[in-house]
Amino acid sequence: MSTQENTYDYVIVGGGTAGPVIANRLTEDPNTTVCVIEAGPDDRDHENVLRLKEWLSVLDGDLDMKYTTTEQPRGNSHILHSRARVLGGCSSHNTLISFRPFAEDLDEWVAAGAEGWDNATVQSYADRLKNNIVPIAEKDRNDMVKDWVSSASEAAGVPVVEDFNAKTSHGGGFADGAGFLSIAYDPYTGYRSSSSVAYLHPIMGVRDNLTVMLETWADRLEFDGDRATGVSATTKDGERVTVHARHEVVLAAGAVDSPRLLMLNGIGNAEELSAVGIEPRHDLKGVGENLQDHPESIIMWETGRRVPEETVMDSDAALFVRRDESDPRPDLMFHIYQIPFDDNTARLGYESPEEGYAVCMTPNIPRSRSRGKLSLTSSDPKVHPALDFRYFTDPDGYDEQTVVDGLKVAREVAATEPFKSWLKREVAPGPQVQTDEELSEYGRRAAHTVYHPAGTCRMGATDDEGAVVDPRLRVRGLKGLRVADASVFPTLPTPNPMVMVLTLGERAADLIREDRLAENEETR
Repeated sequence: MSTQENTYDYVIVGGGTAGPVIANRLTEDPNTTVCVIEAGPDDRDHENVLRLKEWLSVLDGDLDMKYTTTEQPRGNSHILHSRARVLGGCSSHNTLISFRPFAEDLDEWVAAGAEGWDNATVQSYADRLKNNIVPIAEKDRNDMVKDWVSSASEAAGVPVVEDFNAKTSHGGGFADGAGFLSIAYDPYTGYRSSSSVAYLHPIMGVRDNLTVMLETWADRLEFDGDRATGVSATTKDGERVTVHARHEVVLAAGAVDSPRLLMLNGIGNAEELSAVGIEPRHDLKGVGENLQDHPESIIMWETGRRVPEETVMDSDAALFVRRDESDPRPDLMFHIYQIPFDDNTARLGYESPEEGYAVCMTPNIPRSRSRGKLSLTSSDPKVHPALDFRYFTDPDGYDEQTVVDGLKVAREVAATEPFKSWLKREVAPGPQVQTDEELSEYGRRAAHTVYHPAGTCRMGATDDEGAVVDPRLRVRGLKGLRVADASVFPTLPTPNPMVMVLTLGERAADLIREDRLAENEETR
């Protein structure tokens, strides 16, 4: 991979979940050159990254950006918002839980001005994914989780689902259910089928038109008037390099670092940028707004028997419940953790069970109504941005009630055989916590993230002044600059969003090629 050439057709900032997809598809044309700038190292050099079961070892380590949240008056102010600094991005450190996009979620996108992101179109791109997405293999399913699935189905009155990604008449989605998850992995080896594994590893060093610059931190966008012309970055050796783009710069650095990079370069709310010493280039008030997440809380038990060792990644099954019958989508989600996921319970003073004797359920809010904001506190690129998720601040108390309902449903599952026989006692919050007020207080203070920040460069109609990008992912009011990652989501999808990010990368590559062809036609 030569790094001598510094001018390419396309420069992609971010080798995370979406970036490798775009790079792979664009370089299918041998006459198109692409440079990917990734702040982290090669994932092939890190066995613990490649082995899915070791995902927890990556969090809060050398490959973690370690973003934190601002004070959360109604939530947990001590959450570490892990973002991976390694090739493959968050698909190299998450659990690779994979759901096809929900039709109704995409209907909401279109209604919000994201023309062209309808269900039929998006499902056709989901069909193209190179990742190996399969239900968890039988050899990786242990007896305790099997019993949990049975009890969850019985207690919640939902069906057992064999494949959450089974195609329906309308493409993707389901109303409710309990079952083992589908994962992007190789069930024979336990290795990830991450974005980098599926889209970059087979072509790195093979396609001469692809350059991947690793451990290189991009902090400046180059412009000629209102057109982005390249990226300036610092290598791991401290050398400044400028990489020029003949056609486009594509930001795929994620929902934290894409808006961060825009703001550092004067693209955002002009008044707020001036206040931190950044000269505004382009007043775009939506940058950093609309910050969303999938908050979850936790309830933990001590088991009377050792938890079986068979597992893919210690969180192999899920329960989806639909409380609102007017909406076909589930509105309450649970994972079962076969480990003491005790970061927040320990901080609140709860003791953790002995290793091998803990199991947790994590009631999760699939469509949180709270909205936060990402902002800069300094013009220094090394200073982390302020992430204010504003957890549990929705005016109707929907998010708070969802967690309370979730803790109650979790207890119903725990009281149902055959899962009940595995449990010795409830550790956190403990049976003394019973009222809605008590459950709310505990649930919010013990709340965590599922690491799904999104929405900070929201996509919308071309005349939507709050939108950052148009439906073709182009930054409004500028040329040669596009954003393609979870930051463009108008709303966060109901389930884990990784497949939606991969799918967005697939469609982004087509949009880039279509726009380039249109430009060529205009210049003829």
